[in-house]
Amino acid sequence: MTQERFRSVVEKRSQKSGLSPGTLVHIGEKKSEETKLSVLSYSRTEYDYKDVKGIEEIEIDESKVTWINIVGLHDTSLIEKIGKRFGLHPLLLEDIVNTSQRPKMEDYKDYLFIVMKMLHYFKEEDEVHSEQISIILGSNLIITFQEEEKDCFDNLRTRIRKKKGIVTQKKADYLTYSLMDAIVDDYFSILEEVGEDIEILEHEVINKPRDNTLQTLHELKREIIFLRRFIIPLRELARNFQNENTTLVGESTKLYFRDVYDHVTQILDTVEIYREMLSGILDLYLSLTNNKMNETMKVLTLISTIFIPLSFVVGVYGMNFKHMPELNWHLGYPLIWIIMITIATTFVTFFRRKGWV
Repeated sequence: MTQERFRSVVEKRSQKSGLSPGTLVHIGEKKSEETKLSVLSYSRTEYDYKDVKGIEEIEIDESKVTWINIVGLHDTSLIEKIGKRFGLHPLLLEDIVNTSQRPKMEDYKDYLFIVMKMLHYFKEEDEVHSEQISIILGSNLIITFQEEEKDCFDNLRTRIRKKKGIVTQKKADYLTYSLMDAIVDDYFSILEEVGEDIEILEHEVINKPRDNTLQTLHELKREIIFLRRFIIPLRELARNFQNENTTLVGESTKLYFRDVYDHVTQILDTVEIYREMLSGILDLYLSLTNNKMNETMKVLTLISTIFIPLSFVVGVYGMNFKHMPELNWHLGYPLIWIIMITIATTFVTFFRRKGWV
């Protein structure tokens, strides 16, 4: 599945070949049938939320923090209109509709541009899907661009609506922190799900491997690599917020971004532990498989060793020479059986004393 997603992105990136910089071409899956716009604004005492049909309905109150959320990135004409309305750089808009971006932060002086990945875990498929979210932090203004409506911000919206916590007492930089913190915290729940799958797989490998155990193991390793690909640059992004020299992020809020950095570091450590665990499980699986094969070969070798002399005896007396005195002896047949049973019993006794059986 991951390879199919990668192939789709590569094919769509080829469509930009020869186009001028800043040309908007949606690269990625169409995850939302229609584009939706919503505007949430708040202050210490006021709160307002509404869905809008077009950017003409968006009103900005400088006395409030305004959060504009756009769901669906396939409508490039709308993205272009938003860029013109808020004076966004064409290269920034190009990055928004290109969903193959790595997590990063860019300073455009009047606003900061942040790219992150929201993750969704599908238990039935044992697969992690990513969704790109772009955040633009301006002066008391935040614009977010999502691929699909499902996100991890419901608790944050509830806190703002009910005026819980300090988010309504802070400016837009704290709201940016809250969005990033919600995304990063959701990584922990994803890792818990992956960790449970790894524990189940380890128990399965030790007790009773199935035919598709190796395939499941490789799929989990691929998902860990998929996670690691986004988390490593995310740590650099969180570190940059602490060092960023901009008036858009206050000194008091930088302390909160340090907390995001710590969380990302913990997540990366967990991912590395999971990667080592999967490597260990793979080694264990191969070792158990080899041991099982060795046991099988051992049994077959012992059986062959016992039957080699028996086959020799039977082969000798299976020759149809006329002058073989034992062939005409009436006790020849039972004597041969006694000899073969004695040989077999001797070999089995010898193998047991050696501890081979």
